[in-house]
Amino acid sequence: MRFYNRTKELELLGRTLEQSKNSSCFTVMVGRRRIGKTSLLLESVKEQKYLYLFVSRKSEPLLCDQFQKDAAEVLTMRIFGSITRFRDLFEQLLVFATKEHYTLIIDEFQELDKVNPSIFSDIQNLWDKYKDKAHIHFIASGSIYSLMMKTFENRKEPLFGRLTSKITLQPFAVSTVKEILNDYHPGYTPEDLLCLYMLTGGVPKYLNLLMEAGAVTKEKMLDRVTSLDSPFIGEGKDLLISEFGKDYGTYFSILQLIASGKNTQSEIDSIIGKNTGAYLANLEKEYSLIIKIKPVFSKPGSRKNRWGLNDNYLHFWFRFIFPHESLIEMGRYDMLRELINRGYEQYSGLILEKYFRAKIAEGEQITGIGNYWDSKGENEIDLVALNELDKTAIVAEVKRNPKKIDFKLLQAKANSIKKELSKYKTELKGLSMDDM
Repeated sequence: MRFYNRTKELELLGRTLEQSKNSSCFTVMVGRRRIGKTSLLLESVKEQKYLYLFVSRKSEPLLCDQFQKDAAEVLTMRIFGSITRFRDLFEQLLVFATKEHYTLIIDEFQELDKVNPSIFSDIQNLWDKYKDKAHIHFIASGSIYSLMMKTFENRKEPLFGRLTSKITLQPFAVSTVKEILNDYHPGYTPEDLLCLYMLTGGVPKYLNLLMEAGAVTKEKMLDRVTSLDSPFIGEGKDLLISEFGKDYGTYFSILQLIASGKNTQSEIDSIIGKNTGAYLANLEKEYSLIIKIKPVFSKPGSRKNRWGLNDNYLHFWFRFIFPHESLIEMGRYDMLRELINRGYEQYSGLILEKYFRAKIAEGEQITGIGNYWDSKGENEIDLVALNELDKTAIVAEVKRNPKKIDFKLLQAKANSIKKELSKYKTELKGLSMDDM
């Protein structure tokens, strides 16, 4: 798959690269696995001198031996003797940057903590020593969100306060998902687009896996996801067990409940059998896997919140794959596919709401967007978009089938927040598959 989008990120990296020719710069890039961090970084330096180092789980001497060979080959720098400590290698790389400008990329940076916990302190000391003499763009890229945030945003950590810039890489916007699908299947249907968005959420690796396999229609996509050799089956565990460690069982149970529609803490507590407040807080703040959803116009401090998974693939995985692991163990992929078929229409309808919120947020002039529900759980509105500058608002009902949109009911629901909407010029809209 060709390189798509990332225009703003490339511009930012380009500006920082130019700045680093005069004074050293330290950038951190954070994003979930498969989001395209490495592709973006290599694209940004493809016409520049750079050294790319990938941190694998080896002993420090073995890792340094590989890095030393890479540096000698790519930078043609001479390092005498055999280096067994990362500290010594990093110092040599900084000394080289005092003579020649280049970009140093260290991928899976958080894994250095497992190689040797003192490495981060060594990097801090050496960076402080050489940054004013060297001309280097040092980029640390990592995919375990909690460890990367701890390393760079915790005041007690040695690398706190050393960054020039930070990029949190997000999935592709819906416009890019449409562009990719159109490139591979110009005659795609709205159902194909919705299914692709539902399964990938714009994560480049998942898009690539489906498109390159020829899975360009809804049926082919679901066939690929539920096939014997599907890379999507075990991906959820691969992504998260390294994040959660020994507590993964409780976290997985909570995420499964949220994916199934149990989205308030009281519901989750009653099923788990204990207070899950600390777990939910960690999932939101430490791991960035769930978001607190509040109704539009809710007051600060309001407890009328629900929890939602902010990653489409993981939402799908916890809704359909994780609860049915026994079918996978028995090799009954046909039954897994049937279960997905039975729940598809209802589930994809919820994803369609998310799609339109993302589409409007990307393409319309708005200052806020969300949905609304009252304290009784009545008068639920699928989409409310506000423009505080022009004082305009969109209130929308989202349905897969446009014939099921009831404008009289939508007007009644809008009337329930008449006071809140009084300062806006409000437009009622019906959004369906036809509007994707």
